[in-house]
Amino acid sequence: MSDKIVGKYELKNSQNFDAFLKELGMGLLKRGAAAVASATVTFSQDGDYWCINTNSTFGKSDIKFKLGEEFDEDRLDGVKVKSTITLDGNTMKQVQKGGKCDVVIERKFDDAGMTSISTANGVTSTRTYARV
Repeated sequence: MSDKIVGKYELKNSQNFDAFLKELGMGLLKRGAAAVASATVTFSQDGDYWCINTNSTFGKSDIKFKLGEEFDEDRLDGVKVKSTITLDGNTMKQVQKGGKCDVVIERKFDDAGMTSISTANGVTSTRTYARV
């Protein structure tokens, strides 16, 4: 399954992202900057470890983790959380605990790219990425 996930993805479409960021407690100015930011996400694997590298005009994030093991993460909004990521078929699910509310991110992969569905307190944002 890792061959379907490993690679670089570029953001193409974003729905309800501002409302999702607002639910996280992000202020208007930061939400505005995040909404217009271009983004690429790179997934790689090194043995049992996975890496997710996110680069955007809003900020940069690098996380390294083992599936199913909790780790510390500094989110792009500056909040420190505890994350756990699991893999089921072509879906990578991340649960972030901490901050104003818990967040669930489901990343679904196919040959064309990735769809990232993020939910906080019932507010959901869907972002679509193309494989590059």
